[in-house]
Amino acid sequence: MAREEADREDLMREATALVERIELRCPDDAEPVIAGFRSNGCLSLYFGQEVVYHFNSLGQLRRLFYQGLLYKAEQGRLASLNRQRTATAVELQRHDLTDQESFDLIEQVKADLRRLLANLRDHRTQVLGQVPEQANIIGRLIVWLEESDDLEVASSPHAR
Repeated sequence: MAREEADREDLMREATALVERIELRCPDDAEPVIAGFRSNGCLSLYFGQEVVYHFNSLGQLRRLFYQGLLYKAEQGRLASLNRQRTATAVELQRHDLTDQESFDLIEQVKADLRRLLANLRDHRTQVLGQVPEQANIIGRLIVWLEESDDLEVASSPHAR
C-alpha cells in the first residue's frame, strides 16, 4: 500500500495527517476504498492495498502507487521509482515516463476517479468507518471528484 507499512485498518486509525477520512465499500472494488483529506485540502485515495493516489491542494496528482511501482511528480511530469533490494541496501531505479506512458497512467487514474464518483452519486457505497463521524466527507469527496476531470500532474511530489 503505497509503501506505507501499515495495513488498511491502521490507516483509518492512525492516519492523523488525514484529518477527515472515510472507508467505503464500493460494489466494483474487491477491497474497501479509503479517502482522506489533509488540513490543507490535499486528498489521498487508497483503492485497497495496491492502488494509491495522492493529490496536492490544487487537485494535481503528486504521488501514486500502481502495479507495484511508486510514481512521483516533478516539474509537471511523472517518474516511476522501482525499489531494488540488495544484500546491503535498497536502491531506487528511476524511469521518467514518456508522454504516452504518462497519458496512459493518468487515464487510468481518471477512470478510477470517475468510477468512484459514479458509485458515490448513485449511492452504491457503504460507509465502513469515518473520522470525524459528523463530517460530510462524502459530500466533500463528490465535489472534489467532480472537479478532477482535467487532472494535471503537480510540479512537486510534496503535499502543498
